[in-house]
Amino acid sequence: MSDLNLARTAAPLANRPSRMASGRRRVVRMWHGLGPGLITGAADDDPSGIATYAQVGAQFGYGIGWTMLFSYPLMAAIQEISARIGRVTGQGIAGNLRQHYPRPLLHFIVGLLLIANIINIGADLGAMGDALALLIPGPRQLYVVLVAIFCAWLEIFSRYDRYVAILKWTTLSLLAYVATALVIDMPWGTVAYHTFVPSVVWNEDYIVGLVAVLGTTISPYMFFWQSSQEAEDERVAPDEAPLREAPEQALAQMKRMRIDTYLGMAYSNIISLFIIVTTAATLNANGITDIETSAQAALALRPLAGPFAFALFTAGIVGTGLLAVPVLAGSAAYAVGEALRWPVGLARRPLEARAFYATISFATLIGVGINFVDIDPIKALFWSAVLNGIVAVPLMAVLMLMAASRTVMGRFTLSSPLKAVGWIATVVMAATVAAMLVTWIW
Repeated sequence: MSDLNLARTAAPLANRPSRMASGRRRVVRMWHGLGPGLITGAADDDPSGIATYAQVGAQFGYGIGWTMLFSYPLMAAIQEISARIGRVTGQGIAGNLRQHYPRPLLHFIVGLLLIANIINIGADLGAMGDALALLIPGPRQLYVVLVAIFCAWLEIFSRYDRYVAILKWTTLSLLAYVATALVIDMPWGTVAYHTFVPSVVWNEDYIVGLVAVLGTTISPYMFFWQSSQEAEDERVAPDEAPLREAPEQALAQMKRMRIDTYLGMAYSNIISLFIIVTTAATLNANGITDIETSAQAALALRPLAGPFAFALFTAGIVGTGLLAVPVLAGSAAYAVGEALRWPVGLARRPLEARAFYATISFATLIGVGINFVDIDPIKALFWSAVLNGIVAVPLMAVLMLMAASRTVMGRFTLSSPLKAVGWIATVVMAATVAAMLVTWIW
């Protein structure tokens, strides 16, 4: 072989390591660019959400999988709007409500959010205790206390950048549900058909199922968390400022927010779909249609899908809870703190933001207490969903008005396409709540 041919053969081989290194650098840059959107989306698949998706998968099979595709653009749009408000103004939703809207509206929304979040924390801690007791036999209530202490300790005493990194890596625990689906016999053709072709059944149970799915997918605490986290990330970055004050940063920040949010919400809904189809392929296919908790779904999986699938599903409950409980407590603390003009932020030291961290501790402690009193966790979750539904509709309407206001957003008001999808999401959520109320009355 001539020297020229040898050189031509060797050139691609020589370039391969540099291309691989370049690809790795791009992946690392993308990972570092993800943050509030990824964490918010993953936290949406909390143990309570897992219970909801398992319920509808067991009850309705693959036929309700289309809701994940339908809800994706709606939740992504409303989360992007929440993120924009935080990054443009430099403060979260409650701070903007306090500054620009009547106090009664602020107190109504923040009060209901606090109550709903605390109930959700209690239900999630209980689900984690149940899951740990299934994996490592022991006292459920001890596990509830230990997990609560662990979550609160990390949130209060971890350095901010390290804590955000912990939350980001915890999002990978949701891949347990992908693995669970891959180790069982899954009719992927049927899954694809029902994902892309809606099949609506007009009866009370199905409508309640739709309400539960949409209410779980689009939740007020997600709006508050992502908005406040965007504002927090801007505050701790020495070379960044609210976009109203630094419009030259807008192009890069808007692109980052959009990628972060849409990937985070896609991740959330893909995992939710895997939970639905896993329970459809195992529980529904074997006539098990009455599931109330995520731990009950995991137990039902064991004889049908084997110990490995059971262990993966159960471990996922614990992992998602470790992510969701801090987000629920943190979003409540951001909302209360901004409403009352406290120093807020996970980047602050505990002594700098005593009331903020006390709210996190209080919300977590009351959540623990729910597991030690005679309260039915299923009924607690039900009322949490009711409160979330009540607060979501006016809050989403206010978000749309806020994001369209030049007084709040300056030159960074919403584009027409994003505004249209945001209002569609608001109308769909209002119709969902109305349908829920109709099913109760009749």
